[in-house]
Amino acid sequence: MKDKEFYIMTEDKTREIIYTVKDRCKVCYTCVRECPAKAIKIINGQAEIISSRCIACGNCIRVCSRDAKMFVFSIDKVKTLLHSHQKVAAIVAPSIAGEFTDIKDYRHFVGMIKALGFDYVNEVAFGAELIASKYKELLESKPGRPLISTSCPSIVSYVEKHHPQIIDSLVPVVSPMVATAKVLKEKHGDDLRIVFIGPCIAKKVEAEDKQFQGLIDEVISFLELRRMFEEKKLTEENAEPHEFDPPVAGKGAIFPISGGMLQTVDLEEDFVKGDIIVAEGRHDIIEVLREFEEGYLEAKMFDLLLCNGCINGPGMSHNRQFFYKRKNISNFAKRRKDLIDQDMWQKDLETYLQLEMNRTFQADDQRFTDPPNEEEIREVLKRFGKKEPEDELNCGACGYDTCYEHAVAILQGLAESEMCLPYTIDKLHEYITELDKSNQKLASTQDALKQSEKLASMGQLAAGIAHEVNNPLGVVIMYSHILLDEMDPSSPLYRDLKMIVEQADRCKKIVGGLLNFARKSKVKIDKVDVKKLINAGLKTFVLPENVHLDIRINTRNPGLECDHDQMVQVFSNLFKNAVDAMPDGGKLSIVVSEEAGKDGLAISISDSGTGISKENQEKMFEPFFTTKETGQGTGLGLPIIYGIIKMHSGNIKVDSNDDPGKGATGTTFYLSLPRKTPDKHKTTSEEKQIG
Repeated sequence: MKDKEFYIMTEDKTREIIYTVKDRCKVCYTCVRECPAKAIKIINGQAEIISSRCIACGNCIRVCSRDAKMFVFSIDKVKTLLHSHQKVAAIVAPSIAGEFTDIKDYRHFVGMIKALGFDYVNEVAFGAELIASKYKELLESKPGRPLISTSCPSIVSYVEKHHPQIIDSLVPVVSPMVATAKVLKEKHGDDLRIVFIGPCIAKKVEAEDKQFQGLIDEVISFLELRRMFEEKKLTEENAEPHEFDPPVAGKGAIFPISGGMLQTVDLEEDFVKGDIIVAEGRHDIIEVLREFEEGYLEAKMFDLLLCNGCINGPGMSHNRQFFYKRKNISNFAKRRKDLIDQDMWQKDLETYLQLEMNRTFQADDQRFTDPPNEEEIREVLKRFGKKEPEDELNCGACGYDTCYEHAVAILQGLAESEMCLPYTIDKLHEYITELDKSNQKLASTQDALKQSEKLASMGQLAAGIAHEVNNPLGVVIMYSHILLDEMDPSSPLYRDLKMIVEQADRCKKIVGGLLNFARKSKVKIDKVDVKKLINAGLKTFVLPENVHLDIRINTRNPGLECDHDQMVQVFSNLFKNAVDAMPDGGKLSIVVSEEAGKDGLAISISDSGTGISKENQEKMFEPFFTTKETGQGTGLGLPIIYGIIKMHSGNIKVDSNDDPGKGATGTTFYLSLPRKTPDKHKTTSEEKQIG
């Protein structure tokens, strides 16, 4: 087990025996799964101990791989006792042979404890023998009700808190620890101070019980004892060997093993008669007590240990080599029995059996008094994706055996929906999908921003070039026309001069396009019927006979606020481009419909032409980019369209396929236009003329 030096707490700071180191706690829910009392609630993904429900079994400590669950150390208080002027006895649990397997001779172990400053070192195994004898007397007296062993304080606490209706079945006899303390007080006087050393942290709670007041001063675990050995550098080699102080124990050393109490007094579990039932571990204990409470089990005695025997308690330094530790305890018990003076042992046993060993129990009902109804449970199940019974996977990842139990725990305030791993994974997938959509929108917005920046830069460049070239170009055009008019058509120079005039006129159109592209003027808004805009756009060119025109207006309100001339320019360019893409004929489709979720129109213009490659689609709105042959296009049509649509607060997208292997080729432009253009884009006709 990992060193816990930096997480020691003293009992002065908290009354809770077990606590959580929050920065180490992660969302594994192992402690929830292993807690028999369901005394752990999850808040914002972190586990917190509910002290009122906790039975201090320490299962959560044993299973936590991150040491996020810790228990209170009492080393400082024990040191204070050892430095006092009073006699102090250490009473050691019989599971020492399972913990200190590295120490070959138990007498050296006793010597190491005495070297810490203890005056006496006694075996709790002797107290176990006294208690086992009391149990045997009860069984032989044929009690009228079944009995539940009470040597394990966690079992006692579990019954008091979570099965109070069977509290009368608890054996009204003290534990071996308390019995040993009573013996030593009788032998050495009430001034004797006693420290219990063992694997069980529930003993820290038991020692504070008011009915045992003045018997046990402090309780430390084997972990704490090892820490004290390390601090004083005590080892088997440098410790003087000592025997345990009397009264010594015999077979009681077998007590920590499951069924050890029965073997101590030569009783055994009879599976045929079913008089005695032995159970250990969280799963079996929960099931045995539930079945006993519900009347399914009948027996004279239930010998129960919440850990898998006391050799696996949370105060042990490790939980490995279970059967090796069990074997060591058996061998140790056998050696002790062979070494002791049987007559003296028997005399001590008879003497101290006369001591008062009775105890009482107090119900502390921690059951939920108002269980949720079926409708509430089903509603919670739906909340984390369990709409039907077949959706309940019962995977146990949440720490509960079934989805149903998880839902009940949520209603009881112990759990959260996010503890469900399949639900959390599904939600994560949804978040990833939503994030992917957001990223796509962001990428689209970034592309639009880049395009706007390009257009703005090109606009400034175009405006400069146009203004500089426009005046000399006008002179060239004027004089070239004059010369052409004066030239005899039969002259060999006429054709050359005509070419100059045509190319000069073409330059004028290019400069005009540049000026239109660079214009920053606002649009002149009029109420227009979109059908009229489409017809006006179609009249600007001759539609070939081999091109079929399909116009569909799927809206009852085709009205639109826009700049008539600019929008005609948009449609004219798009229609002309569509026809140019179908040299062998095809179909030109124009569809107008309501824009989903917005007060606007969605217009699609489709052709069945050759299509546009993916590479060219990314460049098509850039100025001067064209796929047409030289002399047939300037590359300004689509950028101008883009600018006009944006000035109307609209949007334009393209979808095209140029690969026949992927389906029908063709291109579709999608326009979305608001019915009303925002005021910031509006201007009067006078302002437009001035611009």
